[in-house]
Amino acid sequence: MAELKLPAYNAKVVVKDGKRNIFDPLRRKYVALTPEEWVRQHFINFLISCKGYPGSLLANEIAITLNGTSKRCDSILFDRQGQPQMIVEYKAPTVKITSKVFDQIARYNIVLKVKFLIVTNGIDHYCCKVDYQNNRCVFLQDIPDYEELACL
Repeated sequence: MAELKLPAYNAKVVVKDGKRNIFDPLRRKYVALTPEEWVRQHFINFLISCKGYPGSLLANEIAITLNGTSKRCDSILFDRQGQPQMIVEYKAPTVKITSKVFDQIARYNIVLKVKFLIVTNGIDHYCCKVDYQNNRCVFLQDIPDYEELACL
């Protein structure tokens, strides 16, 4: 798999029926090891291990309904009351982060109305705070620590 600009970690990878699978601790099961999944597992590990995000408040592959169509958010951070606070969208390392990717996550946010959006391909990471009052996104210099989220 591609080298990422994220801390290395000891991913649990197994081969089953000739296909590689990686353990997803949030879903508590092995899933197909795709380039996007490689990014997801590294980024989730980064959020939990380096940024202090509680794993119990993160969830992967959350279904939403947008204009009558079923969609899936890659990852969502919830607050302690169970309200969504952040959407994370992952792309494979070979996929450039473009405005189309932000359009996708913005559409998901029509439903969820979160405070923070993150897009990453494992190499480039973008985080923005949604400013609902001025109808814009403010890009942050870095991915905030969990404790910083309440202050932003």
